[in-house]
Amino acid sequence: MEIADFRREYSQGSLSEQDVLATPMAQFDVWLEQAVKAQINDPTAMVVATVDDAGQPSQRIVLLKGNDEDGFVFFTNLGSRKASELKHNNKVSLHFPWHALERQVIVYGEATPLTTKENMTYFLSRPKESQLAALASKQSQPISSRKMLMQTFERMKEKYKQGDIPTPDFWGGFRVKPHQVEFWQGGEFRLHDRIMYRKTQDQWTIDRLAP
Repeated sequence: MEIADFRREYSQGSLSEQDVLATPMAQFDVWLEQAVKAQINDPTAMVVATVDDAGQPSQRIVLLKGNDEDGFVFFTNLGSRKASELKHNNKVSLHFPWHALERQVIVYGEATPLTTKENMTYFLSRPKESQLAALASKQSQPISSRKMLMQTFERMKEKYKQGDIPTPDFWGGFRVKPHQVEFWQGGEFRLHDRIMYRKTQDQWTIDRLAP
C-alpha cells in the first residue's frame, strides 16, 4: 500500500465551543484526566518545539510535570539544546498527541525558568536512578559511546551511594505560560472540531476554527 493510501475515519467524539470550560487550563485538566482514565500510553508526553538563532525549529518529546492556571511545567538539563534555545527565544509550542482518543492539544506561549526551590523540590522527588542519570549525562553533547555514558553513570552511583544527591546547577525546569491553546477533536469526513482559546490582557476568548 502507498503511504498516501493510509487513512481512517475519526468518529469517537465531538467538541463544541458551548461545551468547553471558561479557561484552557480547566479544559486541559478534563481532557488529561480522560486520557489517564483511558490508559493510553504516556498521557503526559508532549512535544516541545523551540527555535534557534537561525530560525531553525527543533522538537523533542518530554513529560509534563505540572500544570495549573499559570502554565505547563517540564524539566531538562540546562545545557541541552532546548534550554539553550529558550535562553535566546523563550517562545515555545507544546503538542499533546492523544491519538487513541482522536485528540490533540496545542499550546503557544512563553517559557520562564523555575525557581531554585522549585527545581530542588522536584529533583529530590525523582527516583534515585533518574537523579544519577541527570548527573551522568551532558544532554545534547556528543559522546564517544554508550559504554562511556554507563561508566559515568556507575561512577555517580558509587559516589552517591550514601545520602541525598545534590540538585545539580545545570538542571532545572521551565513553566510555559500560554497565550493560545487549541483543542482538536477528530471528526468524520475530516470535518474536525477545533476550539481555540486566545488570551487578550487577562481574558480568554473562545473561537471555532475551520478544520
